[in-house]
Amino acid sequence: MDKSQLNDPFEQARLEKGIGHMNDQGDPVQMLLRLKDVRKAAHQWKSFQSGGDEIGRIVIPSEEKIRDIRQIPFEVDPPEHGEYRALVDAWFKRPLETEYQEKLHRQIESLIDGIAQMDSVEVVSQLALPLQSRALTLLLNIPYEESETWIGWGTHVFRSEETSLDGDKAAILYDYIDAQIDKAIANPGDDFYSVLLDADFQGRKLTKEEVKGVMILTFAGGRDTVINAVTNTIAYFAEHPESLKRLKKEPEIIGKAVEELARYFSPLTHMGRVVAEDTQVCEHAAKANSRISLCWASANRDASVFERPNEVVLDRKMNPHVAFGFSHHKCLGATHARQILKTLITVLSQKIETIAILDSKENIEDLDQFKRKVGFDSLHVQFKPMA
Repeated sequence: MDKSQLNDPFEQARLEKGIGHMNDQGDPVQMLLRLKDVRKAAHQWKSFQSGGDEIGRIVIPSEEKIRDIRQIPFEVDPPEHGEYRALVDAWFKRPLETEYQEKLHRQIESLIDGIAQMDSVEVVSQLALPLQSRALTLLLNIPYEESETWIGWGTHVFRSEETSLDGDKAAILYDYIDAQIDKAIANPGDDFYSVLLDADFQGRKLTKEEVKGVMILTFAGGRDTVINAVTNTIAYFAEHPESLKRLKKEPEIIGKAVEELARYFSPLTHMGRVVAEDTQVCEHAAKANSRISLCWASANRDASVFERPNEVVLDRKMNPHVAFGFSHHKCLGATHARQILKTLITVLSQKIETIAILDSKENIEDLDQFKRKVGFDSLHVQFKPMA
């Protein structure tokens, strides 16, 4: 019972120094590892910036070489960040609506019903990727059938099996979004593209490039993270069937379970910031124009904050995790991601008796000083439906 376990490679460095070090394409990065430091730096946007002239640099690995479109509002700092975010916040809160939740439930229930009858299921490609792609049609308010195109892109829109930064693959996404924006300009509807094109921003309409920036973030930001979360969740319930049974008996704690699984698995390891001026992080010098990373995965295992941090406590009462980021740039799609996990767990607890892991291949991130398991490249399981 250890395939679902995600160890904490940051523990020793977090305790001893509070920081770690890695190199990203020749660009050194200081990694903040303690929860208090991660939260503090995330809030101090004037010192640790998301915007700036170097588009794509705050992502790790940096995407400077594969895109020149600013992801909005992700790569914009306050106060402009807040103005952009105000345009889209209500749209991204739609997963709280009953009709949205009912549609998502039907999607996930249909998917689970189908794979529960199969002798073997590869969770990444046959469950997590279709689930994420089909749910995205709800978020964008576009036809369900469009998800088949996105499923064909694989688990990441900027990466392939051969390379962690694939410019050709990224171009597929950019060309696709350009075509969809042109389609919405010609025939406006009630989809997200049309809503953005019709939005008022600082007394004007958004430019096509701004709309594209929002859409790139929407497609890229929640793809592999949701897939990691779903796949890790399946592995966890396979090795802890008693937890699935408990959630069936106590559905009122499913919301807490979602938060705890997000904390424990931390589907996104970290996110970068650019240092605006000479300063210090954890008493270590940080030069202007250097990079730091806010290591969510390390912060979420900080024993000074979380009791039994390396265990999944489904009904954890105090859980100030940062799996969805923190402060100004807290994940825009967090409501959608939470609803996906909540619905998935609900359906699994109602329909699945046990899950058996048949085979797996771990996805290990190489962060120089650290090697972190983020999930699985493949996970073959067999579902046993309720009698």
